[in-house]
Amino acid sequence: MSSRERSRCGWAGSDPLYIAYHDEEWGVPVHDDRRFFEMLVLEGAQAGLSWITVLRKRAHYRKVFDGFDPRRVARYDARRVAALLKDPGIIRNRAKVEGAVKNARAFLELQKEHGSFDAYVWLFVGGRPIRNSDGRVPAETDESRALSKDLKKRGFTFVGPTIMYAFLQACGLVDDHVAPCFKARRR
Repeated sequence: MSSRERSRCGWAGSDPLYIAYHDEEWGVPVHDDRRFFEMLVLEGAQAGLSWITVLRKRAHYRKVFDGFDPRRVARYDARRVAALLKDPGIIRNRAKVEGAVKNARAFLELQKEHGSFDAYVWLFVGGRPIRNSDGRVPAETDESRALSKDLKKRGFTFVGPTIMYAFLQACGLVDDHVAPCFKARRR
């Protein structure tokens, strides 16, 4: 069966970028801090927009946000933020761009405390991916609400419970592939 003929989660649609994201990334467990930081920035940028908008801009985000290196992003000053806000290759929302810088600083503090973001975030799901078992995909869960609350307490922004649920899905801490999707785990 070719990749075009496979059954997928309904949201994957027919856009090749969405299909690749669904097939290769969404729901795959992440253990790399830079990837976690990338997804925090991108999920925050997506707030109020469609995910495909962000996916189409992701390559440029990687370029202008220094490969999502939180150490480098944490050093961005007002001049760098102003330059980013003029760049049509990203979502030019001041609160989101400034939030990415603020989150980079909070991310580094969290790494100091826990050794890695990976060690921290997996605590919220008991160290193992939560598997969707009933076919329903919620907008938020107890885990995403707890993560959101803790991140906000630590100074993060654009980390509401719905954004954090999308983050948990994107980073494979939650597996919401549902039947008849070829990636749905057979139970």
